[in-house]
Amino acid sequence: MSHRAATRRSPVSAMVLGVGAFAHATAQILSDDGAAVSTYLTREYGHFPPSLAGPTFTREVWPDPCALMEQRHVQVVVPMSIDWAQAPWAKPLRRSGLPIFGPTGEAMRIERERDFARTLCRRFHVPFPKAHLARNRLEAERVLRAQPGPYVIKNPLCSPASPIHTILCETAEDTRSWLPHLDYAEGVFLQEYLGRAEAGHIALVSAGELQSLVTNQEYKRAFAGDLGIVAGAPLGGLVEQDPGDKYGLARELLHPLRPWLRQVDYHGPIQVTAVRRDGNWFVIEYNVRIGVTSGPMILRMLRHPADVVLRTARNQKLKVEFKDGCNFGCSVTLAGYGYPYVQLRGPPVPLEVTAPFDGDVWWNEVERDAAGCLRATGHRIADVVALAPTLEAAIARAYANLRKIRCLASYYRPDIGRSLWPPGTV
Repeated sequence: MSHRAATRRSPVSAMVLGVGAFAHATAQILSDDGAAVSTYLTREYGHFPPSLAGPTFTREVWPDPCALMEQRHVQVVVPMSIDWAQAPWAKPLRRSGLPIFGPTGEAMRIERERDFARTLCRRFHVPFPKAHLARNRLEAERVLRAQPGPYVIKNPLCSPASPIHTILCETAEDTRSWLPHLDYAEGVFLQEYLGRAEAGHIALVSAGELQSLVTNQEYKRAFAGDLGIVAGAPLGGLVEQDPGDKYGLARELLHPLRPWLRQVDYHGPIQVTAVRRDGNWFVIEYNVRIGVTSGPMILRMLRHPADVVLRTARNQKLKVEFKDGCNFGCSVTLAGYGYPYVQLRGPPVPLEVTAPFDGDVWWNEVERDAAGCLRATGHRIADVVALAPTLEAAIARAYANLRKIRCLASYYRPDIGRSLWPPGTV
């Protein structure tokens, strides 16, 4: 049976919740698989790119999207962020029984609450760095005096609007220098710094079982050589098809949580990010999404992404199939004026595409002006993605496509894949 015949007999109506490149990619890939896709725009920027993949709807016109979903006969909701759960329409959406591609309720705490993830790991004997929750500066300084060392400084609650964004401190003095300058509105989470040998693994949980998808790497620092601050979103990423969990991340850090996953009726994506130290993997965080960087690569790798998304949202047994020749993926972000220092802003500037692409380009803070020309309007311009049988070929194709975009004062990391891979290395 052909893929085209399969999608013709069982079309999926999906609504993406989000903006920018992640929503653009998700909506377009599901649409390419035969789904009828629309996007509910959840933020004030990045509205144009999702419109390239299907109808879009704003909060101003539709403050409650539940009625919109009913009107459009939506079968599955695909959130790009955990923030939807804080919206005033979140409870009515859950009560409606509409399938959501992601966990809800208690299950979301594994990403939302840093200390909950630490407690869960302790309960199931999963390695986790030493960590402390402090309510204010005095408590944080007391922790550092009692247990001096380098810490990763995080907000206790995970959200794009968090008052503290992740700060990686590599010495005790680095940590001490930051403590007087934090916003303690929600406290602070201090997590022992274990080094840079970081990697991740992304799986789907459905019908009580865990299906590994890929092992991944995100390049979170702003500049080449893994220099600069940790950016608000990664500057690039790699994925490797890994249904067999060849690096052991799922076996060591996800499978032990299966009793809890079943207890809370978890169904949806789950990502673990970990650091390897002294031959062991240590969890640094869990996420309940397929990832802003990895998600578009994962969905492109699947033979039937719309069916996989729908079945996962319905908590049904999965049969995941990958396309041939898509063993590896590389994503590189084209950053705009001022990034990652987002207080610096420039005017909308022309964006020129000099040749046809032979991979995916997902626009982010981009719009089309009255003359029909593209303009960059913010700090993150595009994510350029390529899949290939080998890692080297995927990287080469991503950079070849990236060089076809010209935009004033834009930049990208030229070294994706030259460090932090294979998983567990620096």
